Amino acid sequence: MTKMYNIIRVTLITLSVIMISTGCSHSLNNKTGIKMNNQILLSGTPLCSSTIQSRAITAENQKGEKGQGGKELDGRKGLPCLWNLKKDQVYTFADIEGPGMIRHIWITVQNTGPLKMRNLILRFYWDDQETPSVEVPLSDFFGISHGRTTPYESAFITMPEGKGFNSYFSMLFAKRAKLTVCNETGEDAGMFFYQVDYTAGDAIDEECPYFHAQFRRDLNTTLKEDYVILDGVKGKGRYLGVNLGLVDRFAGKGVWWGEGEVKMYIDGDSKYPTICGTGAEDYIGSGWGLGEFYAQEMGAPLIKDEYVSCYRFHVRDPIYFNEDIKVTIQQLGNDGKHVPAEPDGPLGEFIKKGEYKKEHTGGNFERVDDMCSTVYWYQTLPTMPFGKFPDKELRSTGIAIEKEKEVSSY
Repeated sequence: MTKMYNIIRVTLITLSVIMISTGCSHSLNNKTGIKMNNQILLSGTPLCSSTIQSRAITAENQKGEKGQGGKELDGRKGLPCLWNLKKDQVYTFADIEGPGMIRHIWITVQNTGPLKMRNLILRFYWDDQETPSVEVPLSDFFGISHGRTTPYESAFITMPEGKGFNSYFSMLFAKRAKLTVCNETGEDAGMFFYQVDYTAGDAIDEECPYFHAQFRRDLNTTLKEDYVILDGVKGKGRYLGVNLGLVDRFAGKGVWWGEGEVKMYIDGDSKYPTICGTGAEDYIGSGWGLGEFYAQEMGAPLIKDEYVSCYRFHVRDPIYFNEDIKVTIQQLGNDGKHVPAEPDGPLGEFIKKGEYKKEHTGGNFERVDDMCSTVYWYQTLPTMPFGKFPDKELRSTGIAIEKEKEVSSY
């Protein structure tokens, strides 16, 4: 049995397949006579199932009904998208009865620039809750801050060519899943393409944690007050990760932004956290500064001029909580000097504005930053109402480019 397991294991590693028992019986092995369990999962899914049904929602099959896809224009691609997402329109692009699990979401739009990408807002609702469990701008949800797009791939999100947005977060629901997009750009947004791939009939129990995501932005953090990534969570669950964005006002001044520690306050922690790292680039998995890269669980796919976008997922190093959790990051920089900067030097403007302060000997200094984040986590319901969602002005400040370019359609 051990020899057989090792053979299967090597084969599955080669095929990027995970071994895990589901408890579903399979036939006898002809050579050994040993009864095998259905242990083989392909990326977390069984190779076959008599109880789980595969479905997909598109503009042509908005209810994901069996045998009802691609009917428009006599089956010749008559309705590939919502033709025009109008100004202020809230469009429900999936409304699914449970139990089930959303496995994959694909979206693409004509990208006319950061202001559009930051002001198409995704809101997802589970089991008829009035409070959204997901509330994030489009491109931020798919892992890149500042309304930017760029080609990259991670464990849960891919952005091929910077044009297609793909999510592989598992999103279970017992009663109902409602997915919406709201056009808050101030003008018609044009075509909205989408596909939601899901399964029906998945087993869901009362202790099942649900997927959540939340966007925040603070244009001017407060000296010595850590930026809050996640707070206000009540229930049991798992902190999955975050993508962090920085508009670095110190860019070009020869100083480093990322000395701040990421802190995780778990199940009643107050003054000090249970988990505390050593710096921003260290949390992202790198060190001695941060350059562009991307990997499955960590990366910095966008570092250009003053714009930084980086992410970290906790897959093989899970962060569990049973009551509550709070996650923060300090705003600490390093200027490479043991004494405070001179008021008439390169950092003088920041000293005058109260955006730079050094209280201890060494290179580290307190700084004021423009930070944003999209945090991902799982928790049991109910979802506690989020704080006030950043308005259009707050979302949009400082991210526009001089000439907005539209992706040409064919």
